[in-house]
Amino acid sequence: MNKVFLLAFLVIMGSFATVFCGQDTFAQAQEEMDGFLDGFEEEGGEEVTREEVSEDEPSGWSLDGEITFTTTFNFSPDASSPWNGFTMVRPEGEVTLKKRISPAWQAQASVRGFYDLVYVLRGRDDYTHEVLDDYEKEFEVLDTFVQGSLTKKLDVKIGRQIVVWGPLFNIRVTDVLNPLDLRLPGLTDLDVLRLPVTMLKLDYFFGSWDLSGMWIPEIRFSKRPAFGSDFFPFPMRMPTEESPDNGFEFDDAEWAVALLGNFSGWDLGFHWAYVYEDQPHAFVVSPGPQERRVLKHARTHMFGAEGNVALGNWLLKGEIALFEGLEYSNTPGVDYWRLDVGGGLEYAGFRETIISIEAVNRHIFDHDPLLELPGDEVRENEFQWAFRFVRDFLNETLTLFVVASTFGVKADDGAFERLALEYDITDAIAIMGGVVFYQSGDKGRFKNVSANDRLFLDLTYSF
Repeated sequence: MNKVFLLAFLVIMGSFATVFCGQDTFAQAQEEMDGFLDGFEEEGGEEVTREEVSEDEPSGWSLDGEITFTTTFNFSPDASSPWNGFTMVRPEGEVTLKKRISPAWQAQASVRGFYDLVYVLRGRDDYTHEVLDDYEKEFEVLDTFVQGSLTKKLDVKIGRQIVVWGPLFNIRVTDVLNPLDLRLPGLTDLDVLRLPVTMLKLDYFFGSWDLSGMWIPEIRFSKRPAFGSDFFPFPMRMPTEESPDNGFEFDDAEWAVALLGNFSGWDLGFHWAYVYEDQPHAFVVSPGPQERRVLKHARTHMFGAEGNVALGNWLLKGEIALFEGLEYSNTPGVDYWRLDVGGGLEYAGFRETIISIEAVNRHIFDHDPLLELPGDEVRENEFQWAFRFVRDFLNETLTLFVVASTFGVKADDGAFERLALEYDITDAIAIMGGVVFYQSGDKGRFKNVSANDRLFLDLTYSF
């Protein structure tokens, strides 16, 4: 309860500071926050539209990136746990190489890698091999693509990329094309967690509309906490997870279509996707006394719509998605439909401040009580909400973040709160520090996480 009082105190104090500092218009705040409210922005890449490409722009190479040092400290009272004390001492690097091929074409290659020293410093014998494989080191190919214009109205982009659907910033509804890195929940924002996938994307522009089609041959699923980590909720290993033919067979490819309209003061979009469900279900491959199970991903259709409208200092956002073909472990052979309805409000009337709240309800049609038992733990209606407060100080060199997310109407399925301050020491050097509080829930991924509260510190050099 002390955590809740602390969070409420900081939010109230931040709100008082905001009121006394005056107000700006919605447009001014939106510009200061670097397009934070743009619900149709593809945040994963550096996509350049034809309006941004100048025929006089010289072709050439550019190289940029960043080096980050991150450390986390878990102040759990359980001194015997390997997850007490320092839990991350990680140097990480990211490099992006860009090439302007012609006025209408460009290419980009981006990679990231890290090595976490904490496992050497604390002793590797205290951790499972799954933890060492997933957390100790990693090399990832990020947004790597070729992009350009085939005609005056038709663009193409091929390679690893991120496509963001929906205006909600903290909650996913129609945003189904990219998996997430969920190994450390609550530590970073959703836009940082998305993982790129290889796809061919075509965009046809007419009037105020953009009709896009995507063929996705690379099948990837979200990275989840490994067995033995402090966020893994079960006492035993999970069954082997199957991926369809390593993700590059034509018959296994995912497909998607979107129609997005951008109008004066409001946006509208429609979506269809034929994808694999990111959350796997257990499937029995060898029934009997020596029963063997694997984790499989159901093939699903998603039909969705989105919209947002600016009303003065307010931005109203909404999304709806209907999923067909969902499968669960406790009712083998049964397909389900699910309807997700989400909405949000953002207020930018205070100077250098964005306040937002978002919520979603996920409803399973023809719900079977068996789905609520261990193995699935899926209720007929599942509710989630998120709160976000962002405030700039000192000529936008100091930023306060307050983020809270709960699962369940009364947070009975778990919750977390993150408080952070980021300071730009120079144009190239920034430091961020904060704390994440967790509350345990009745369901899988948030069971027994209340002992995982941690401090974190990031030092980043950009070049």
